[in-house]
Amino acid sequence: MAFDLNKRQYVDYKVYSVLKLKDKYGFKIKLIYDDKTEEIQQRGGFNSKKEANDNRNVVIAELYNKSFVIEQKIKTEKFLIDWLENEVKKKLSYNSYISYRNVVFNYMIPHFKNLYINNLNKGHIQSFYNSTAQKYKSIARLSKAVIKSSMQYASKINIISSNPALDVELPKCIKKKKSRELVINTEKTLSLEQIKILINESKDTPIHFHILFAVLMGMRRSEILGLKYSDIDFIHRKIKVQRQLGVDPNISKEECKKKTYTKQEINVKTFSSKRELDIPDIVFEAILEERKKYEERRKRRINDKTNPFQDLNYICCSTYGKPRSKGFHMSYYKEILKLNNLPNIRFHDLRHTYSTLLVMNNYDLKAVSQLMGHATEIITVDRYTDMNSIIVDCLEELEPYIESVIDNTPKCTIKNYTNEIELDFLVEKLLN
Repeated sequence: MAFDLNKRQYVDYKVYSVLKLKDKYGFKIKLIYDDKTEEIQQRGGFNSKKEANDNRNVVIAELYNKSFVIEQKIKTEKFLIDWLENEVKKKLSYNSYISYRNVVFNYMIPHFKNLYINNLNKGHIQSFYNSTAQKYKSIARLSKAVIKSSMQYASKINIISSNPALDVELPKCIKKKKSRELVINTEKTLSLEQIKILINESKDTPIHFHILFAVLMGMRRSEILGLKYSDIDFIHRKIKVQRQLGVDPNISKEECKKKTYTKQEINVKTFSSKRELDIPDIVFEAILEERKKYEERRKRRINDKTNPFQDLNYICCSTYGKPRSKGFHMSYYKEILKLNNLPNIRFHDLRHTYSTLLVMNNYDLKAVSQLMGHATEIITVDRYTDMNSIIVDCLEELEPYIESVIDNTPKCTIKNYTNEIELDFLVEKLLN
């Protein structure tokens, strides 16, 4: 159950003078609530009267600005679990939720188990980073994101006065990943000639559309599975990417129909992932042909009581209209690569291939970013150059790197991007 943090709000207060408490100094605070009840809180443990008075002045300012944190005996463990279930689970994807959950239960809770959230400080967090980094560097990196995010939320809902994770860095043994450099790894992408082979050899397989949408439109696998004919503007030849198929962390397996747990309609990865794309001619014509087959199958099985056609409107579906599973493409895809002596790259690397071809054909980074559904243009550069650091609003600084890394390629200019972008030139290069 989520914390009921706004149940009682103080309407008045009184801060008493500093006095000696045992062998230390401290002061008392009276909070008066809107139901006329009163509560006394005590701040103590200060080594000098001056230190106590300084803290008293801070408390008075917080009370006046309504930013005072009403002390609650909330264990860090309890807070983290609540944050996971009531914030992360609802807002992030299933995979992200599982990653965060792993960090929280396997690393953070054991380390902070008996600590109250309002007592958590920079020293505790630095100690956690140091101990985690000695074992798993990748976990330490992820832990930093989890801690900063969870503490920011705790500060936002006013159970701590400030985020203790700010300015706390990972130990020096964990090197920061480089950014601002465009390095195209051709070993993880296909050439134009190889793309032609892949498209042609996939025509007689059930994953032809998976290939087309990935390599000619740069779509993610889960986005491809979620595409429907209703997403297509047949007049203007555009398609809206507005859902994906996957696991909804808020719905249990028991609540789902058989074999649908991993095929639930969920939101796309980020806000920027919701986008409208131009459909290249070859893809548009293939969609029209596939729609005819869809209608024929639907009519043929309309009276089939045993295994009726599921008219769910998915483009990539079985002959019975059922959505494809996440791993359906794998055996077909790997077989095509093997039989045609193509590089054994991941299916997701077809998306890498798409972005790389655009950049090398002088598309500006902002354009590529929007086509890929990334939040900022810098992510496109970092993600497809094996980088993890994200730097925003520094595109001007990228141009020299692009120019120096991509030999004999015109410089990517930084300009305002409009949605009126023509991709058929690339398709013609691929297929002619």
